[in-house]
Amino acid sequence: MSNMNYGKIMIELQNLPTGGITYKKINGRLYAYYQWREGGKQHSRRAKDEELEELMTQIERRKELQTLLRGIEIDTDKVIGNYHQFCCAVRVGEELKRFASPVADWEKRECYTLLRDYIYGDICDKVFVLYGLRRTGKTTLIRQLLLEMDDEMWNQSAFLQIQSSKTLDDVNRDLRYLEENGYRYVFLDEVTLLEDFIEGAALFSDVFAASGMKIVLSGTDSLGFVFAEDSQLYDRCILSHTTFIPYREFDRVLGIQGIDEYIRYGGTMSPGGTQYNDRIFSTKRSTDEYVDSAIARNIQHSLKHYQYEGHFRSLWELYEKNELTSAINRLVEDINHRFTLEVLTREFRSNDLSISAKNLRKDREKPTDILDRVDVVSVNETLRRLLEIRNKEERRVELQDVHRFEIKEYLDVLDLTVEIENRWMSDYNRKEARTVFSQPGMRYSQAEALIKSLMQDEKFRDMSLTERKRVTERILDEVKGRMMEDIILLETKMARKNCEVFRLQFAVGEFDMVVFDSEEGCCEIYEIKHSTEAVSEQCRHLLDEKKCADTEFRYGTIIGKFVIYRGEATERGEVKYLNVEEYLKAL
Repeated sequence: MSNMNYGKIMIELQNLPTGGITYKKINGRLYAYYQWREGGKQHSRRAKDEELEELMTQIERRKELQTLLRGIEIDTDKVIGNYHQFCCAVRVGEELKRFASPVADWEKRECYTLLRDYIYGDICDKVFVLYGLRRTGKTTLIRQLLLEMDDEMWNQSAFLQIQSSKTLDDVNRDLRYLEENGYRYVFLDEVTLLEDFIEGAALFSDVFAASGMKIVLSGTDSLGFVFAEDSQLYDRCILSHTTFIPYREFDRVLGIQGIDEYIRYGGTMSPGGTQYNDRIFSTKRSTDEYVDSAIARNIQHSLKHYQYEGHFRSLWELYEKNELTSAINRLVEDINHRFTLEVLTREFRSNDLSISAKNLRKDREKPTDILDRVDVVSVNETLRRLLEIRNKEERRVELQDVHRFEIKEYLDVLDLTVEIENRWMSDYNRKEARTVFSQPGMRYSQAEALIKSLMQDEKFRDMSLTERKRVTERILDEVKGRMMEDIILLETKMARKNCEVFRLQFAVGEFDMVVFDSEEGCCEIYEIKHSTEAVSEQCRHLLDEKKCADTEFRYGTIIGKFVIYRGEATERGEVKYLNVEEYLKAL
């Protein structure tokens, strides 16, 4: 056996458990115990049922490798004398297969193609960067790619798990040893945990990728990768961001169908589907935990390690004073409004509540003014406490313009916010934007917090169960309708990059979406309704001759008039009705 094969066996052995399994009978029942020696002492612990099979397999694999080593003729000066003890957690061989195998039957995300093209293509001198928020499929993509490899590629692959205590020098030592032993495909997870990652990121491209290795870097710290791409990895990396999960992927990969399910659970990618996402977004507390761990701590890590020309430094005091999550929650609540200092600093009042009150008063079948009669001050105070949104006198840091700009800039970097233009037919120079949040599950959890606050109001509790249910369902329907609008505008803008996508306001009424192709001199106009029924009232603006004439004067020939709703695709004269799920999957 060659020195190189000997090195590979030693690498795999480092990641396999020593010792063995013994059994003890207690009260007539047989229990398995794992025993091993460490530091000259014998250790023992009970092996849990769910880990026993894998532990036994690993112990057997160690015995097989040790058998292979017996009788091997090697140059001990070159191998044993220079034996490398890994600094990072390294998976190779059988352990790597066990790591990858659970995802064998999972569907692949669209960005998988980019990763595969890098590994199998003739790209050299570049690394592949896979980054995004927690639970958006980064590690799964790597595991899926490993499972596709043939035996030759598999035996040349290694997965390194980076810990915050490690340095770039530790990683360099491990990579050099892997390179010397014939490893060509190396995947490094959570690489931005290295404190000196930004300063030395060129090591991966200029040393190892340049020598023929395919290096994949993954992690949750988006800002760290952006800084690295702007400096050390400039023109030497391929970026793939996993945070934005469009409806079509949510539907295809997780098998969860329906726009309302996406509104409620969208934002993370897990084979557990609604069961998993429900754990994240079902309560205000669990949503806050995700916001704090996936977003606020992401920002904090960036600020702590990458003091890059003082960038984002104003957010540091927000995090230190425990104000950062509060500011982010305020943005999510005000998702349909401009991200301005006024939104961040005004005294809190739920927009969902006021809009729902107006719509319930105008309900054609059973109008009610219940939301006018409830104690609005009390409801808003309860909701404010549920959302942990601080009013001016409670904030320890006064929010300034610089905070607004930096929060917005960072959320843009995370792919969490996208601007959708509002335009006015009466004033061509007036252009504003609404901030759309790309993780709907976060937004919806706050709507449910509103329901909880209403249920605590005395007048609301005096209503019959049937009335309470009707009102709460109407409020949630209003929220879903506005969220569905945002989702369609966002995904249309992302998909049709050659067009301008915006809302168009008139003196009375609006087009919910206009898609303008300036090159072709034409446009499409849309109404968006969270409804399963097709009724003539939905088309009134689309069929308004004055509105259409004014639109064609400014944006060219109208080549299509559409209503996007939750019902079946159909036509009513010149207006086409499109099913929302079919529309989004076709983008």
